[in-house]
Amino acid sequence: MPTIPAPANPVSPSLIATLPGRYYTDPEIFRREQERLFEAMWMCAVRSADLASPGAFRTVRIGRESVLVVRNRTGELRAFLNVCRHRGARLCTEEAGEVRRSLQCPYHAWTYGLDGRLVAAPNLVRMPDVDRTAYGLVKVALREWLGYAWVCLADEPPSFEETVVGAAVERLGDAAAIEHYGAERLALGKRVTYDVRANWKLIVENFMECYHCATIHPELTEVLPEFADGYAAQYYVGHGAAFGADVKGFTVDGGEGFGRLPDVADEQDRRYYAVTVKPTVFVNLVPDHVILHRMFPLAEDRTTVECDWLYAPEVVESGADVSRSAELFHRVNVQDFAACERTQPAMASRAYREGGVLVPTEHHIGIFHAWVVRQLGGAQG
Repeated sequence: MPTIPAPANPVSPSLIATLPGRYYTDPEIFRREQERLFEAMWMCAVRSADLASPGAFRTVRIGRESVLVVRNRTGELRAFLNVCRHRGARLCTEEAGEVRRSLQCPYHAWTYGLDGRLVAAPNLVRMPDVDRTAYGLVKVALREWLGYAWVCLADEPPSFEETVVGAAVERLGDAAAIEHYGAERLALGKRVTYDVRANWKLIVENFMECYHCATIHPELTEVLPEFADGYAAQYYVGHGAAFGADVKGFTVDGGEGFGRLPDVADEQDRRYYAVTVKPTVFVNLVPDHVILHRMFPLAEDRTTVECDWLYAPEVVESGADVSRSAELFHRVNVQDFAACERTQPAMASRAYREGGVLVPTEHHIGIFHAWVVRQLGGAQG
């Protein structure tokens, strides 16, 4: 089984080695991650409700590909590579938009239906031998879960139940625990897109541990006091961090939030749960809302993170002020991403050539590192 390269210097029994620094700076390692992770696994692409009507589309970067997600005329979501089959022009150049009945290439006007089939092109009637299905857009596998469209570029996608839903089971103990929050029925209350000048793995590692919480998250540790002791919610299977005794809601000042989501169980009330869906999704669960992060790695040292705050539809429709609620995790995001950006330059330092170490409360990050090495096919030289 592939293992993380051992450091030259011996490590204390209390500590375990991290990945070497080159895993965060080497363009070739990032290329292999694009190929073997982002283009081979299920990636969370768009929120389904963002594509409300037939003809609505959004383009997203998945690995090295541009993927086009569109709602077809029967109301179903479909995904395709955003490439015209004629001469390879980018079909949709906008990040989001809406068309009436078809998608037309701006180069030579090859036109595709919302099902991806080639429906028209200049002089196409003079070429009756052209198979309009065979020359349609290249399809991408798509599944919907938690109110989002997840896509996979692999010719034979891995089991969605095992690799995506299974992440929630592994973290929470059973699939029903995350279903209680009804994320697919919630409404978008706030969205912030962050441009983080750091490797995507630094962001994952940061999210998975709370050894740093007492240092850089004063607002969060006021709401979740146990985080000040350095133990992250993900350290224990099924564990949710309890709100402080005087805390009324998951808000920036600990004041009242909104009513508990209807299906949240009593044992889930006044608790925070976090789930990492490898490689690039974080799901945060609190009694009155859900926060979901989607990462889109752009380069070995740059990652776009799109963060959604989801509330009961009646909260959003009423025009309720969600700012105190959303501000808490927005501050956490800003604090975390600043720490990742502060760490990224040192990944190229000779001091980090062999990597660093993990303390006992971070040992679960070692499992993530071993998974990365295994997915890449072994230690990278």
